[in-house]
Amino acid sequence: MRSQQSPLSPHAGVRAVAAYEEALRRLLSLADFERTAGLAAPAFKYDLGRMRELAERMELLRGGAPVIHVAGTKGKGSVAAMTESALRAQGLRTGLYTSPHLHSFRERIRLNGAPLSGDAFAAAVERAWPSVEAMARSDWGAPTTFEALTAMALDVFREERADAVVLEVGLGGRLDATNVAESSVAVITSISLDHTAILGSTLREIAGEKAGIIKGRQPVVSAPQAPDATDVVAERAAAMGAPLTVAGKDAAYAREGGGIREQRVTVSTKRNVYRLRLPLLGAHQAENAAVAVAALEAAPFGVSRSAVEAGLAEVRWDGRFQLLRETPRLVVDGAHNPHSMARLGETARERPTEGRTLLVFGASADKQIEALADEAAAFADEVWTAESRHPRAADPSALAALFAERGIRARSAGSVAEAMEQALSAADGGDLVLVTGSLFVVAEALQHHFGIPAEHYPEFDPQAFALGGVR
Repeated sequence: MRSQQSPLSPHAGVRAVAAYEEALRRLLSLADFERTAGLAAPAFKYDLGRMRELAERMELLRGGAPVIHVAGTKGKGSVAAMTESALRAQGLRTGLYTSPHLHSFRERIRLNGAPLSGDAFAAAVERAWPSVEAMARSDWGAPTTFEALTAMALDVFREERADAVVLEVGLGGRLDATNVAESSVAVITSISLDHTAILGSTLREIAGEKAGIIKGRQPVVSAPQAPDATDVVAERAAAMGAPLTVAGKDAAYAREGGGIREQRVTVSTKRNVYRLRLPLLGAHQAENAAVAVAALEAAPFGVSRSAVEAGLAEVRWDGRFQLLRETPRLVVDGAHNPHSMARLGETARERPTEGRTLLVFGASADKQIEALADEAAAFADEVWTAESRHPRAADPSALAALFAERGIRARSAGSVAEAMEQALSAADGGDLVLVTGSLFVVAEALQHHFGIPAEHYPEFDPQAFALGGVR
């Protein structure tokens, strides 16, 4: 049932915070490979048997709203957000599940565009916990944090009677926890090399993992891909008897101009011509918009042209070439692999400043940091490196050395906030200060700029956030 809101008693706010913190403590007592330092998670994470068992115990695999399932290396979050925004503009009650979050785990499960309240999140953990505990006592073992979160999302969307659900894959696709759900549309955004230690070292191998979300005859929508990835997606769709739509061919798109806050994009399909005002910038976001439009046309919701145009005009997806300040210009973008860093460079060069590009850069140690530095050095004039609070963050001195080797003046700072302030102090009015390298760095930049309180997790402050086992 839909949750009912009631006025808070004088102490209800404190109780609600405590309930959420206890729910988060429980959730993070499970194995959390997403946040674990190291190069690869143990292989047992990639076995859908445990996730199916959890979903069966919670009776999540029968009924429910139609699902649009989104996989890919780059752009899957943006496509998911665009798609959900258009569905909401159509008047549908929506559920959106994405990862990672910027500021709070509550952001990962959204109803009608809003993150779950602390109370709703705590209630979802409470409903899931008997099944989690039972599995911990069984041969299956306890689910991981991501598996439990995925089950919570499916449970919340059912309880809240969502009309339409958009699920973003966490990692890969074939063995991702979200792949237990049946989908009405399978969407595959741009594929490039990333997580190679887990998904494979070639584009064909990685594309095979992404294409694993094609499980039947449901429509498939793909972004334009490199030839190897194109072949794999097409072969999988043909094997499943699934009709395939390719953005750029079946959903043509053209950029018509714009400014620093939005771009105008026209998407043309056999059904309609969509004239979009898109607040997400760059050629890659125009491509993502075409993918989202094709997915909406393929979905069983009858979304109108006006709803698509209205929804994409209102989409918000923080941390993607997001303008925070105009003079000097301050932008954050969570480019986290070489492909996305190259696209960021293209977007930055499309909107030239009168002066220099000053980079605030931090990255995860398990990323292709030398290739990331190669791409970033192509458009940066000076660099401040920073270490985020995340346990996988690369050492800022080592990052600064990489840029110095490439002839870019670089210095390291003690924190993202410190690096931002140093870069802004060094900037003239015509300069661009660009914070990038990972979403964790971008999250801390947004928290510093807007005064957003950050959640604290056990690996950041293990004594203050003491964890036991599964309770």
